[in-house]
Amino acid sequence: MEPLFYVMAIMGCGDGNVQCSEARVVPIQYQSMAECRAALPAQLAKNTDIDFPMIGAQCRTSGAQVAKADSKAKRS
Repeated sequence: MEPLFYVMAIMGCGDGNVQCSEARVVPIQYQSMAECRAALPAQLAKNTDIDFPMIGAQCRTSGAQVAKADSKAKRS
């Protein structure tokens, strides 16, 4: 199973911070949500080249989060 880590999505938004959509994902994996959130201001400053009136960022989990269930019974 993959380890759990956090990534930051840069969001592009229309005027008034509405109709936001993911513009890109920062190619850095953070070990904790706190580490990701601490990097938000610096990453926003580095990602001002997207073509939206407003930008934002969101940290989210990535990697394996749910274990796969094995089949309990096989049919003959």
